[in-house]
Amino acid sequence: MKKYLTKKWSVISIAIFCSILWGSAFPVLKVSYEELQMVPEDTIAKVVFAGMRFLLAGLILLVGLFFVNRKSLFVSRKQIPVLILFGFTQTALQYYFFYNGLANTTGMKGAILASSGTFFTVMLAHYFYINDKMNWQKTIGLIAGFAGIIVANWGQDFQMSFQFTGEGYMILAALTGAIGTIMAKEMAVGIHPFALTGWQLTIGALVMLIVGLPQLQEDAMTFTPLGWGLFVYSALLSAAAFGLWYSLLKYNKAGEISIYKFATPVSGAILSALFIPGEQLTLFVVAALALIAVGFVAINYKPK
Repeated sequence: MKKYLTKKWSVISIAIFCSILWGSAFPVLKVSYEELQMVPEDTIAKVVFAGMRFLLAGLILLVGLFFVNRKSLFVSRKQIPVLILFGFTQTALQYYFFYNGLANTTGMKGAILASSGTFFTVMLAHYFYINDKMNWQKTIGLIAGFAGIIVANWGQDFQMSFQFTGEGYMILAALTGAIGTIMAKEMAVGIHPFALTGWQLTIGALVMLIVGLPQLQEDAMTFTPLGWGLFVYSALLSAAAFGLWYSLLKYNKAGEISIYKFATPVSGAILSALFIPGEQLTLFVVAALALIAVGFVAINYKPK
C-alpha cells in the first residue's frame, strides 16, 4: 500500500480525485434537501439524514475491510477512546455544522467556505509540528485564502451577506475538520486508515442518530427513487474519499497534499452552477476561487 501512496503521480491523482468527490457533495446535498422536502429550519432532519449517510459509509468500509484485511479491524483498548473522540469531532460535530450550514447558504458559497479548512489546518500545524512552521509564503497564502472567503460572501449590491447559521456554520465545520485532520495525524497511530475511517464514521453517525431519531418528525423527510440514489451516492463518496485521504495522510505530510484540495471549491462551485437551479458563476465567485487558488499555491510554494 505504501508503494502506491508515496509515488508523486499516484498521490496527486488520489488527492485530486478525493477533492472532486468532496466537491460533488455540495450540489448532491442541496438537491437532496429539495428532493426529500426538508425545510432549512429543521436541524433534526439534517442530523438524522447525515447520521444515515455516514452510518452506511462507515459500514461499507468496515464490511469491506472484514473481507480484505480482517485483522486491521481490531483496535486496542487504548485506541477506543481515540476513535470515540475522533468520531464525535470529525463526523458528528463537523457535519452537524456542515449539513445545517449548507441548508442556509448556496452550494457555491458552501464549497468556497469549506476550503477554509485547509487554511485552518496550516495555522494549527504551526503549533503541532516543528517542521511545519509559519513562513512568509504561508502568511501570503492565508491572507489570499481568507480574502477569497470574504469576496465569496460579497453580495451583488456590494454588501456583506453573512448568516451565522449558514456561512458561519460552514466556517465552523471547516475549523472542526481541520482539528480532526490534526487528530488523525497525531492520535490515530497504529490504526489502519480504512479502519480509522470506518469506525469514526460509524461512531459519529450513531451519535447523530441517537440524538436525532427521538426528535424526528414523521413528515420531516420524503424519500423518492432519486432521493435514495443521491443518498447512496453520498455515502459511497464519503467512504471512498475519507478512506483514501487518510491513507495519504498516513504516508505524506498534511501540508504537501493540501494544495490539491483546491479542486474541492472549484469542482463544488462548477457542479453547483450546473445542477442547482438558480445558481450561477458570478464575478465574485470566480474572484474568490482565484484568491483561494493563490492561497493554496503560496502555502505549498518551495523556493529553490
